[in-house]
Amino acid sequence: MTLGLNDLKYKKAGKRRSKRVGRGNASGKGNYSTRGLKGQRARAGGRGGLKLKGLRPRLLQIPKVRGFKSNKPKPAVVNVGDLNKIFKGNEMVTPRALMAKGLVGQIQNGVKILGKGELDKKLTVVDCGFSKSAAEKIKAAGGVIK
Repeated sequence: MTLGLNDLKYKKAGKRRSKRVGRGNASGKGNYSTRGLKGQRARAGGRGGLKLKGLRPRLLQIPKVRGFKSNKPKPAVVNVGDLNKIFKGNEMVTPRALMAKGLVGQIQNGVKILGKGELDKKLTVVDCGFSKSAAEKIKAAGGVIK
């Protein structure tokens, strides 16, 4: 047996008759036709739906963030603990090496090394920015910063 459009049937609850209003008092929906008494919603064309708001009311609803927000590009960030996991001892750490190992995505805005984590390997860091704590940890492990 093939299924065709002519074989499809509605479920009993699937097709509901629309409410027939304004067809006299005998219908049970006469007089005010379920609209109640007076008012905007009782009138033809009343009850406006969702409208596109103008720009000003929309702007007034948006919370304002005070002050100045800089658009200056931010460097990619790497922690000292991540260097300890990825690099072996006596290796050179450069932005390109960090990108090759997957620690940073982009290097055009520079790379900054931060001091979170521990470092117990001697590394040579070249062409990277760093925080004070990161510099101290690199030097304490016997590393060099250029």
